[in-house]
Parts: sequence; structure tokens; C-alpha cells
Amino acid sequence: MQNELVIIGAQTPVPAAIAAAGAPAQKRFVEFFTANIRNRNTRLAYARAVSNFFAWCEQVGLSTLNSVEPVHVAAYIEQLSLTRAAPSVKHGKTPILSPEEARQLFDGIPTDTVVGLRDRALIGVLIYSFARISAALGMRVEDYFPQGKRWWLRLHEKGGKHHEMPVHHTLEEYLDSYVEAAGIGEEKKGPLFRASNGKTGVLSERPLDRGDAFHMIRRRARQAGIETKIGCHAFRATGITIYLSNGGDLEKAQQMAAHESPRTTKMYDRRNDVVSLDEVEKVVF
Repeated sequence: MQNELVIIGAQTPVPAAIAAAGAPAQKRFVEFFTANIRNRNTRLAYARAVSNFFAWCEQVGLSTLNSVEPVHVAAYIEQLSLTRAAPSVKHGKTPILSPEEARQLFDGIPTDTVVGLRDRALIGVLIYSFARISAALGMRVEDYFPQGKRWWLRLHEKGGKHHEMPVHHTLEEYLDSYVEAAGIGEEKKGPLFRASNGKTGVLSERPLDRGDAFHMIRRRARQAGIETKIGCHAFRATGITIYLSNGGDLEKAQQMAAHESPRTTKMYDRRNDVVSLDEVEKVVF
């Protein structure tokens, strides 16, 4: 049995405690990721979390699998809670943008280049459609299509499912400007969001990857003067929170986000995290 977990797209060492437990334990460990978790990004996140836990076990002297008990898991979670907020321990605390910051970000993206138009359109898809970054980057040109009097998006979600939803009028403007400037309207099978050829500003035929998208978002936020350390997932939480703050329905948000459960959608609702300056200023003495 190999000591590398390679089914997540990068070689990740099987924890020493698993490897030492023998071939059956190693096999079950790998089967958990391959058979139970179909989404690559979810596998990557789970593998990272498991590796962190077993690294902690080694540090505290739990060198064998049989020595790990529920009390140790509880102790590990307790330790995490000392440095992370409670939701981070269970689900991850995704930073979000305020409506003002979101507008600041869009306004700060230059639209005199095709790369700027691409970046604005991609961020627009993430925030207006609550799309996962993998679903957005997996879109082909044909996945932005007219139906009736509206334009629609077809997102390729987890488990091979397709999720379609109408396009917000602002997002339609962003996408139309980008597609026209890129000259890709007739390349129906080609990737919608394309990587540029180095720093030439010319788009290639290759799809933009997650790493480049992440760095682009950090760069655009920094250029717009936004100090919040956001990543690709921040826009999903931002869009859902803004939608609900404007009177949107949780059940509809669940449908738009393609969540299996409203409890999952509720995790992205960050309205209760916002404390106004007026409230803070009430602390007077």
C-alpha cells in the first residue's frame, strides 16, 4: 500500500499512525476519500484537516492509531477553539465584504483591458449567483446562454450536477462586456474564464485555475484599498448575506446556492456578525 494520498490532485503523506496500523487501515483511509468524498476540493480540505489532527497527535505522544480516543479529539477541538472562533473549528469562518466594500471592489477594477473585464465578470458570477469558484471556473462559453427574455448561467456543481439560474442585470452587463472584448462569443465549447499569457494581457485558450483566481482576487482587493483578507469563497458568503439583508428568503437562498440543506445556507448568513458603530459608541462612562 502506498504511503501517499494521491487522489486529491497532489501527493499527501498518509499519517504515520495510519501507515503503522497496517495495510487494511491504509486501504480504508484511502477508500474514505475516494469512495465517500467525490468533490476534489472537499477531499483536499478534509485531507488537510486530518493531516493537521494527526500531526497534533504525534506532538502530544499519540503515535499509534489505537491510542487515539474520543477524549483526544475533544482536546484537539478545545485547543483549536483557543485560537479560532467557534464556527471556524466546525465549518470555517469565511470573511465577507460589506455592500460598500463590494461596490468599492468592482469600481476599483479597471475596465479598459480584457483582463480587467474578465476579473470583474468572474467576481460578479461569484457574488451575484452565489457560485462556488470551481463551478464558475468550470463554465464554458455556452454555459452563459439566453432563455426567453433573460440570460442564464449553467453552473457545474458537486457530484456532476448542473444548476441553472437567471442572471442579475448587473452581472449580465459585466459578462457581455467581457465576452465581447475577449471575442469568444462563438467559441461555445471553450472555457468562459481564460488565463492570460503571462503578463501580456492577452487571453489564452486555457481556463483560469483556482490558484490564479485566488491571487487575482487578493490583488484586486488590495488595489481597491480593501484590507479584509478575502479569498474566492468570500463572495459566496457576501452574496448570500447581502441577499438576506435585503429581505431575501432563506429557502430561496438555499435554492440559489444549490445547498442540500437550509442549515448549510444559514452558515453563510453573516448578518448577526455585524455590529454597528452606533452600538459600539454606547459604551460610555
